[in-house]
Amino acid sequence: MSSERERNRLLDIVENAQYVAEYLNGMNFEQFAESRMTVDAIERCLQRITEAVIRIGEQRMAVIAAEVPFHALRGLGNRLRHEYDMVDHEIIYAAAVHDVPRLAERCRVALGQ
Repeated sequence: MSSERERNRLLDIVENAQYVAEYLNGMNFEQFAESRMTVDAIERCLQRITEAVIRIGEQRMAVIAAEVPFHALRGLGNRLRHEYDMVDHEIIYAAAVHDVPRLAERCRVALGQ
């Protein structure tokens, strides 16, 4: 992958992570689960994030964010795209609150921000 394409994918991850934080805006799990619009918006951001991670590739992501499990992200993306009717809101919320900020920070470091 060209460095420009990788940079764009990293920027996609950072941007969508910012959207996730804005959409959650301090919501607890119960508030999140009750807001269909917020759930849908965050699921869509997670789809974009997971797709960007997949396009960057497992080897490169291991360098950028070794602590973020590539296969788990890939699995989440697959579930959001193909098994959307079986998505667990607790998993989505946990990913949005814990994993996405950590991934975004590692991507910012890789971008030199």
